[in-house]
Amino acid sequence: MWGSFGDSSLQILSGSVWWDEEHWWTYDPENSGFISTERFRDLLATHGSELDPHKLEVLLALADGNADGKICYQDFVNLMSNKRSNSFRRAILQGSRQLKGCSLRDEVGLGLSQRLVRHVAYETLPREVDRKWYFDSYTYCPPPLLILAITIAEVAVFMYYGFQLDRLVLQVSSPSFLKSPLPYHPQLRAQAWRYLSYCFMHTGIEHLSLNMAMQLLVGVPLEMVHGALRIGLVYVCGVLAGSLAVSVTDMTAPVVGSSGGVYALVSAHLANVVMNWSGMKCQFKLFRMAMALVCMSVEFGRAVWLRFYPPAFPPCPNPSFVAHLGGVMVGLTLGVVVLQNYEQRLQEQSLFWIFFCVYTLFVLCAVFWNIFAYSLLDVRLPPPP
Repeated sequence: MWGSFGDSSLQILSGSVWWDEEHWWTYDPENSGFISTERFRDLLATHGSELDPHKLEVLLALADGNADGKICYQDFVNLMSNKRSNSFRRAILQGSRQLKGCSLRDEVGLGLSQRLVRHVAYETLPREVDRKWYFDSYTYCPPPLLILAITIAEVAVFMYYGFQLDRLVLQVSSPSFLKSPLPYHPQLRAQAWRYLSYCFMHTGIEHLSLNMAMQLLVGVPLEMVHGALRIGLVYVCGVLAGSLAVSVTDMTAPVVGSSGGVYALVSAHLANVVMNWSGMKCQFKLFRMAMALVCMSVEFGRAVWLRFYPPAFPPCPNPSFVAHLGGVMVGLTLGVVVLQNYEQRLQEQSLFWIFFCVYTLFVLCAVFWNIFAYSLLDVRLPPPP
């Protein structure tokens, strides 16, 4: 069984061999790959003096943060071996950033920025060891500007078309709304940028407000923890999946709004909270999760109502709601893998590559569908705007 974890005798700390299979087998006679936190503490009490004190602090944090009462051998290996990120290993081994021994909630005398970082840690990370490391290492450099920049761009586009169309509510009812180069329209599906640019336009202030609120409240904390590259990947994949899902399942409808990206982030975060329910220590998590689901349901219900409401300018239907579902699917697959692997290399996670390949296959199939299916099925499309 242990062959999958590497050498038969694992040297956890260079120059100090204090752990091998026999140690684990002694505490795990069933070969389950787990031992209780009580047995793990006994093991630390027996062999902890052989460890660097910073390593010992990390192990104690691992035991404290494990709410289900078990320690996984693979988690232990990942934490103490080269599978943890270079920055994390270097800080622990060199002692450049010592993890604090007390709980983050017990820290006093913190400034406003430190309290914000602590709040974000408890909002997004399920393990105390990760929360401590994030709190001690986060420096606001680079600042979380991606989600803010996207939101500002969406507001700027909305205000521009608000003045141009002379309306803020239900802009989609204007005859010039779809003449913009940004929305996805089935007649203009050969213009590839529209599969992404549609996210910057919204049907009205009610649409923009709900998306913007969820995007900022969920997206900014996630970007602070996981970085702009990972959160941007989830967001863009959700946006692209949304427009492609519309082109496959709601072939005559246009699409606007950032709901694909927003729902990818929110659904990934909610799924991560549910999967790590006991470890998540954010306040009022049940109430806040219910409120998030209510907001998502209200926005989705608004989109469904608008889609089947008689269009202002037939035969072109109102924008589709299917982009929301495309975003949710991305969030529950790629998004969950990203959020579950804080400070871990995604390219080393087999589940990430499985979902990424599935996503790539979906994109390729949708591209071929857009090229051939419309003519083969003789779909009657609305005239171009």
